[in-house]
Amino acid sequence: MPRSSEGRDPGRVTGLDLDPRIVDALQASLPRYAELTVSAVTVEVPSYTRAFRGRMGRNIENAVRMALGALVQIAARPADSDQSSPLPAALDAAYELGRGEARNGRSMDALLAAYRVGARASWRAIANTAVEGGLPAATVARFAELAFAFIDELSAASSAGHADERATTGRVREHYLDQLGRHLLAGKPEEVLLASAERANWQPPATLTAVLLPLAQSRGLASRFTQSALQLTDDLPGIEAPGSHTVLLVPDMDGRKRADLLALLHDRPAIIGPARPWASVAASYQRALRTLDPLPATRTGPTDTEDHLVELILAADPEATADLRRRALAPLDDLRGTTADRLGETLRAWLLRQGQRDTVAADLFVHPQTVRYRMNQIREIYGDALADPRVVLELILALSAPGVGGTSGVPGAE
Repeated sequence: MPRSSEGRDPGRVTGLDLDPRIVDALQASLPRYAELTVSAVTVEVPSYTRAFRGRMGRNIENAVRMALGALVQIAARPADSDQSSPLPAALDAAYELGRGEARNGRSMDALLAAYRVGARASWRAIANTAVEGGLPAATVARFAELAFAFIDELSAASSAGHADERATTGRVREHYLDQLGRHLLAGKPEEVLLASAERANWQPPATLTAVLLPLAQSRGLASRFTQSALQLTDDLPGIEAPGSHTVLLVPDMDGRKRADLLALLHDRPAIIGPARPWASVAASYQRALRTLDPLPATRTGPTDTEDHLVELILAADPEATADLRRRALAPLDDLRGTTADRLGETLRAWLLRQGQRDTVAADLFVHPQTVRYRMNQIREIYGDALADPRVVLELILALSAPGVGGTSGVPGAE
């Protein structure tokens, strides 16, 4: 990983050739300087109020002490010294400090604020020691310039480390989130999903809902949901055209919140699966996938799979549905095609409307007497079987089935 300190010892961070007595006084006071600096940062930067507890706190305090020690060493060196400078090592330490702060979730702004507060507090203490030791005013001014140039270099190195860690962590987490999404769609065992979620630093919600839609219609959609929503595009199970669709796994949009989800998707041709316990979201995705094929490509709004349960059930076993349809409608086989169609259409409406003749006539755009005539024909053909609840159920299913082939042109069957 690149570090801002490599090959650098900026000319503005050069020695002052301080009096050894002042150097000794400064070095003896390093623990106090570090303590004052840490205290000031703790008080003035809210993100660091509790940061100096435990091992991480000790690491930060040691880094402050080492940085101040490096500053004193640089100040003590003659300006033309050919000795190796402690600056590169200090910059490396600052870089690693920035990476550590990113891993601990503190922002770049908080880190830079800590540097500003710390620089002010530490310089106040260092200047007091230098003045008490008799350092001339002109040298104190040069010392201040050196100190703040040094702090600038350290803060720049820490910022680079923070940014690099965030970028690396972001890429790694994206990889793990993508892997988690694939495991969810594949229906992996819960122990596998829990391990995958832990690697991705992803807190499982109570439920997930699969939302399937064309990739071209997904722009800006993920931002409408919480950061824990997962989105996958490449190599989706059951999607033949690569890159044609995307799926969002949306957390906790079950119950009354489903209406909110539909409202958010009101202008998109999305297919919304059922809410399922998060580890079972593969079932939600599979239902959305099964709903995709029968839908027209020209749809403009969302499709709620909860509104298509009958069609999904009837399409679950096409061969069984075709067999049921052939058996239930076999009594109509001896009729001419157009007659069979008309009687089947009328029987379906009659069963669904529970025998309300006027309503059936309105649905079919015919006269009520026509409905009466057709139903008399049907009763002659089916006889007492129309009083059998099982036969009625089979007829409703057969006449409502999606296209499965056969001899009849009954609406809903072809």
